[in-house]
Amino acid sequence: MKNSSKLAVIICTAILFITANMAMAQKAGGPWTVPAKYKAMKSTIKAGDASINAVGKETYNKHCKSCHGAKGLGDGPKAANLKTSTGDFSTAKFQATTDGELYFMSFIGRDEMPNFEKKILDESDRWAVIGYIRTLKK
Repeated sequence: MKNSSKLAVIICTAILFITANMAMAQKAGGPWTVPAKYKAMKSTIKAGDASINAVGKETYNKHCKSCHGAKGLGDGPKAANLKTSTGDFSTAKFQATTDGELYFMSFIGRDEMPNFEKKILDESDRWAVIGYIRTLKK
């Protein structure tokens, strides 16, 4: 085989490898459309409330950690099997999300993010989870 043929085979192999990896990579989800009633919601639990590290952390570990990771970096054991990225809760952009938007994304969900309204019934427990997620900033 001539050098030019070998080079062509190498290039084709590299292109196939890159294309296959890109197809398997997670895509960022599109922007969330949050209804106005949720955007206006405010947390009923203040930062530093004891329920954040008790109930919020426990509930997060039970329902969220497997995808979002222990520190909210999107690196939980189930994250690699998802088609979309779970995001990074520690970023300033994420932390700038309003309480109501975060509530909607966390408990109403969409696509691969499941609805948790029937799994986390208590409203104060939900707000404790939101409070805990707020502690995961850089």
